[in-house]
Amino acid sequence: MSGYVGVLVSDPSLQNQFTQVELRSLKTHVYLKLHAHASARIGSPAKNSSAFLKAATTTLLHTISEPEKASYVAHINNYLAQDGFLSKYLPIDASSNDLFEIVKDGVLLCKLINVAVPGTIDERAINTKRVLNPWERNENHTLCLNSAKAIGCTVVNIGTQDFIEGRRHLVLGLISQIIKIQLLADLNLKKTPQLVELVDDSKDVEELMSLPPEKILLRWMNFQLKKSPYKKTVTNFSTDVKDAEAYAHLLNVLAPEHSNPSTLAVKVPLQRAKLVLEHADRMGCKRYLTAKDIVDGSPNLNLAFVAHIFQHRNGLSTETKQISFLETLPDDAQVSREERAFRFWLNSLGNSTYIDNVFEDLRNGWILLETLDKVSPGIVNWKIANKPPIKLPFKKVENCNQVIKIGKQVKFSLVNIAGNDIVQGNKKLILAYLWQLMRCNILQLLKNLRFHSHGKEITDVDILRWANTKVSSSGSQSRMDSFKDKSLSDGIFFLELLSAVQPRSVNWSLVTKGVTDEQKKMNATYIISIARKLGCSIFLLPEDITEVNQKMILTLTASIMYWFLKQPVEEKPSATSDSENGSQLETISNSTIDDSASESSIE
Repeated sequence: MSGYVGVLVSDPSLQNQFTQVELRSLKTHVYLKLHAHASARIGSPAKNSSAFLKAATTTLLHTISEPEKASYVAHINNYLAQDGFLSKYLPIDASSNDLFEIVKDGVLLCKLINVAVPGTIDERAINTKRVLNPWERNENHTLCLNSAKAIGCTVVNIGTQDFIEGRRHLVLGLISQIIKIQLLADLNLKKTPQLVELVDDSKDVEELMSLPPEKILLRWMNFQLKKSPYKKTVTNFSTDVKDAEAYAHLLNVLAPEHSNPSTLAVKVPLQRAKLVLEHADRMGCKRYLTAKDIVDGSPNLNLAFVAHIFQHRNGLSTETKQISFLETLPDDAQVSREERAFRFWLNSLGNSTYIDNVFEDLRNGWILLETLDKVSPGIVNWKIANKPPIKLPFKKVENCNQVIKIGKQVKFSLVNIAGNDIVQGNKKLILAYLWQLMRCNILQLLKNLRFHSHGKEITDVDILRWANTKVSSSGSQSRMDSFKDKSLSDGIFFLELLSAVQPRSVNWSLVTKGVTDEQKKMNATYIISIARKLGCSIFLLPEDITEVNQKMILTLTASIMYWFLKQPVEEKPSATSDSENGSQLETISNSTIDDSASESSIE
């Protein structure tokens, strides 16, 4: 990420409670106010508050990489050149700061996300008038940030105002992540089954599937280099490729017809790098870097360069016997979707480590402990926790045992689950735990809105009844009987719910009848984008709505409820008064709970 720095708060318990805009607005003499503000937000005194008082808060210099900016601008100019709305702004001059002006309306970033992961944002939800008012720009940036989180970007401490102000290091940081996701999209066995050529047996295939895309790219590069006289192993996209020698051999293997004998003969790395890029040009590979970027060891640009070579010509066989291994591996689309949702949710919380695979990266228990502490501050006994790197297996078991103990403490359904199940990577049990953790998080957020809940526990039935009451109060006859109600597949109920909480949010002329599968998917995509545009942080896919995935339907409804209830009274876009909402929740919380409305425990 390019120069991704800002205001650094020394106390980690406070770090994720504020956006960069909020942090920059604070001065030295208001440290105590910051601490009090954080305590109010999380509902309890911040952990290690004395450390916050003793240590200074430091403002770091915001820097950006001009070569990276030029590369990202070239990427945008190439992939968005045909976009009807952006055509009047493109091509962007890389030598200017026009990029940071263009992103201020939010449209370009939303479009770039759709280039990286097509279909993430329903473009019907993007505000694309010629002149946008501040409210509409803010909606676009809210949609962008929530959608970026939903494809795996880390946007902790970044707010919409940062983009409206054109904060250069934050803009480039997000663009860098989006482009990286796009370039690495094919580095998995689902998109490129030929990658099994890199391994010898089915056990190695499973290991390959658990690797992050960057590691797979390195393994592919070294696999191809073994076909050349090059004897070194490339372990990074910086120092190991600075002399351009590995690149020269790689391109000779992949495209020998375009090779230049003098490339390896030259002694000066800069000159060799220039010849490598000429070779890449003859192959038809777009440049993401200059010869100087290679010898300078720019990790982001070198990664982009190699990823693009892989996309253009990976040199893998289409007829390899190893592909038969894939037929023996379980292909559970539901497990894959849930793993994806939980992984992106965990990454959105700003934990210390980025998660590429929940079944592998959670096995030492540390990230789960961090997440539990965010969901319920102070619940983790950090004195007995073992911080990574953890080499001894029993230390991992100790962490995971505490994870299970805390889960039972907050009344998770954990029958026959032990800490060692997490250490062993038991997929079913890990998903069961993560679902209950995600559900606990949203219920805790709702409970913390004490003005509405009066500090009482919020249940699944409370959420169900709230949603039905909101839709009914808007004059609609729609309702859902439970979070697995098959009638929800057409999306109409959720569109009416979104319209009830924010009347201007839904353009009904764009809504289909939801009869055919295609119509249902169009409505589902629109629902997700509208909810994110309002400010809901959700991680479901359109299929979760059309197939009525009970878990994801609950999180969607709860997220809409949370967004609505936390709006200031004067901004509530509904005729229902705040006091009425409070009494409504009180009545619900005092009512008899019918657990059949939602089967929240995992069997």
